[in-house]
Amino acid sequence: MTLPAGGGPPFVVGIDAGATKTVALLADDKGRILAQARGGGANLHVQGEAQVEGVLRALLAELSQIAAPARLCVGMAGLDRPHDEEVVREILARIGYAGRLRLANDALIALVAGAPPARVGIVVLSGTGSIAYGVDPGGTIARSGGFGSLLGDEGSGYWLGNHALRAVVRASDGRGPSTALTPMVFEALAVASVDELVPLVYEHHLPRSAVAALAGRVERARAQGDGVASELLGRAAQELVLAGQAVARKLHFDKPHPVVLAGGVFQACPSLARMVTDRLGLPLARPSVLDREPAHGAVALALEL
Repeated sequence: MTLPAGGGPPFVVGIDAGATKTVALLADDKGRILAQARGGGANLHVQGEAQVEGVLRALLAELSQIAAPARLCVGMAGLDRPHDEEVVREILARIGYAGRLRLANDALIALVAGAPPARVGIVVLSGTGSIAYGVDPGGTIARSGGFGSLLGDEGSGYWLGNHALRAVVRASDGRGPSTALTPMVFEALAVASVDELVPLVYEHHLPRSAVAALAGRVERARAQGDGVASELLGRAAQELVLAGQAVARKLHFDKPHPVVLAGGVFQACPSLARMVTDRLGLPLARPSVLDREPAHGAVALALEL
């Protein structure tokens, strides 16, 4: 597939490439959305380079049947690191995209989507991974977290799902209290016991996306009054609050500003959004849950090219 260079029609594509799903929006030069395409996860550190290339190739091919983009913005975790940016540029070159290009961290496109038109404020993102990111009126940028599941990602879907699995195992062997998470996790993963769960995790390499999807089960268990699930969500909220506060300390705001709560976990776990909002403790912050796809932010950044 060969896509036209920047001199072609003034259409743009904005892509939000997440670890669980990827959303691409095609827009005209006024930002009006013409079409949407969806694909699987496309995170370099979760799925790897080959899958990222396959997903981006398929989405661009689908949208270019409607109108070939001359400008493209891809938002992905890690794209504020030079090595990851270089890899994605090489992927897009192999695909055949030769138009104008901007690569951005997924938190930036979420902030742009949730805080127009000034694009000033803080975003607390909880998806498969987690990060807090902010820009103040002076243009200073700050971030906290976003270091992956081994070094961070506290309060993310993967973090919640992993702790749910641990709670089920601890309940099974008597090191922890019984929990409504046990039957819910078994149902979600199609196992009947911890003896079946262990090989699923270690031998069959349970995907991170499947672990992260358990976050919704934690919310269901909490709604049923389960103490273990309530504690997990409370800990997740506190971690996300700490990340947001860490960013706020590095920035300067003298007026009310948005704090955008973005990512699929806030959709799957409404109580988490309420707890983060209640505990944030930033007098000028105006928190709200992002109510549209972060890919809208990528479209806005592509229009500037």
